[in-house]
Amino acid sequence: MTATSQKTTLNGAPARAALHAPSIASPRGRRRPMLVIAGIVMVVVGALAAVWLVSSSGHRTHVVVMARDVAYGTPISATDLTTTAVAVDPSVATIPAAQAGDLVGQVAVTSLPRGTLLARADLTSDGVVGADEVLVPLPLSAERVPAGGLAGGDRVLVVDAPAQGADPVAGTPTSTAATVVRVSAPDINGMVVADVVATTEDGPVLATRAATGRFALVVLPPQGSK
Repeated sequence: MTATSQKTTLNGAPARAALHAPSIASPRGRRRPMLVIAGIVMVVVGALAAVWLVSSSGHRTHVVVMARDVAYGTPISATDLTTTAVAVDPSVATIPAAQAGDLVGQVAVTSLPRGTLLARADLTSDGVVGADEVLVPLPLSAERVPAGGLAGGDRVLVVDAPAQGADPVAGTPTSTAATVVRVSAPDINGMVVADVVATTEDGPVLATRAATGRFALVVLPPQGSK
């Protein structure tokens, strides 16, 4: 009885069920398509950036750059210039580094801060005083100089003024347009001399006002500004 029960247990259905019980497989990790796509995009962007960097570095050009600040109307010296390799758009005006020596002695027609990429339009070989222009020195006492100072390239109106203490002249005062070339350092009383360029016709008028001291300055906005 006992032997039969053991045989049934070993050879019967319960035993076969135990032998053929299905195994439980571990679940597979689920793929995340968005992460895969993001990875591909990052690889492509990185490759394009590398290609762009290699391409741009291979198209650098050596050009002339200002090594120091140079004021309007100042002749260019060799120490004012340096060169550098830059990648610039073809529409940007530059001067090849090989031509730097040709620029010495030319005059700045605008203020040129250090680091400026130099262009031909920034310089002239004729000087700042043209064929139909004259240069007139204007002595300026401290109260006539703007608080922000004057600099080469500033456009001004030299306005006729009455004698000190006199009433203003009726109507619109006479004024003469001029451009500042350079300004001297102030003396012990704060007096400076501003060299200004005006037309040949206006030169005598400005010289007369400079001699009498009966004038005032009006600083105009830079050309092209609104």
